[in-house]
Amino acid sequence: MPKHAVHRVMSASIAALGALTLSVTAAAADTTASLDYVALGDSYSAGSGVLPVDPTNLLCLRSTANYPHVIASRTGARLDDVTCGAAETKHFTQAQYPGVAPQVNALRADTDLVTLTIGGNDNSTFIGAVTACGTAGLLSGGKGSPCKDKHGTSFDDQIEANTYPALKEALRTVRAKAPNARVMALGYPWIVPATADPSCFLKLPIASGDVPYLRGIQAHLNAVVARAAEETGVTYVDFAGVSDGHDACKAAGTRWVEPLLFGSTLAPVHPNALGERRMAEHTMDVLGLD
Repeated sequence: MPKHAVHRVMSASIAALGALTLSVTAAAADTTASLDYVALGDSYSAGSGVLPVDPTNLLCLRSTANYPHVIASRTGARLDDVTCGAAETKHFTQAQYPGVAPQVNALRADTDLVTLTIGGNDNSTFIGAVTACGTAGLLSGGKGSPCKDKHGTSFDDQIEANTYPALKEALRTVRAKAPNARVMALGYPWIVPATADPSCFLKLPIASGDVPYLRGIQAHLNAVVARAAEETGVTYVDFAGVSDGHDACKAAGTRWVEPLLFGSTLAPVHPNALGERRMAEHTMDVLGLD
């Protein structure tokens, strides 16, 4: 074949490959940009304590740097964020504050994607356990397991008897309101390490024997979120592995969750900006949108 003919063939092939690449890229971008995305959930979804605060609803202490906003900004999805700090499962179908509609009201038949974290505020599980164990830890000087000794299985009993059925009902309602959506129920990233870290006591005053006790309560909560998700056709996003080593006892820049004392956000024992980004990234990995 003459040299000039070879050049024409090569040029045509390169042009065709370039056009195909642009077409595939555009199609992928169009797919994510066309997503109608609704974010539901509590303060872990809302990014409470992370700046900047969404000025459209100060009652909910919602951040514009929360994981739903990170997902939307990276995928081009159209986001309707109705997350709200302190939300319980009941606030999916009931108004949380005057003028704040039930969260599932944001869902439609044509919603494509729903994300949520919920359940930690039911029975005051998180705030009740952390407050009780923090108080007991201070009084004991960090020794023993005074919180476990006093409360035993009470937190776990409430999770099983009350939170689990409430989660299941809430997820059923979400599925009914958005039947065509992919629904992602996120677990909660670790708050405490697996074993006590003596250097952490000033930031998280939990007695050494109560650190694994608190971790077990959180593991149980995540387990019932996973179980309710599986039983309602919802995808569970597990943070047990990826958040290990990023608990509230770790240094700033490593931890995803802020400690009870001397933290760097407005909401202790909540994800910081890094935690919200990592929650978004892991969710996108599970979704296949990374």
